[in-house]
Amino acid sequence: MDSLARREHSFVELQRKLRTKYPDASFEEIDAQLGRLRDQGLQSDARFAESYVRYRKSRGFAYHHIRSDLLGRGVSESLIEANLFEDDEDWLPMAEALVEKKLLSESDLSFGSKSHLRLQRFLDARGFPPRVTRRALDARFTR
Repeated sequence: MDSLARREHSFVELQRKLRTKYPDASFEEIDAQLGRLRDQGLQSDARFAESYVRYRKSRGFAYHHIRSDLLGRGVSESLIEANLFEDDEDWLPMAEALVEKKLLSESDLSFGSKSHLRLQRFLDARGFPPRVTRRALDARFTR
């Protein structure tokens, strides 16, 4: 309950936390307690996925990065697909804003330059789909 009071958690996250905090407790006992929280509506993977996607998007992360994080936190594919879309219209403006922010002091805006390649790696690491990365960079770099 204490962890859920701070923020939403996935079922798997709570399992990991409780198993670490209470190593002597049996897996069945932990799962039973978590099942009760889920039945009472206090723990929900759907709510967690929704809030996590919203939070990570606000921090500048995109589809592939968020998807990977959710899978690592034990969220099911169906919940990820319900809350996260590869063709979301928010990705391009987000990528363009990040490119603008990173290019404030850059002078060489040619395609294939160090700054172009650095930004491409940055956007890839943030999880933007390749077509979004390409469009965001093509708008600022000359070929």
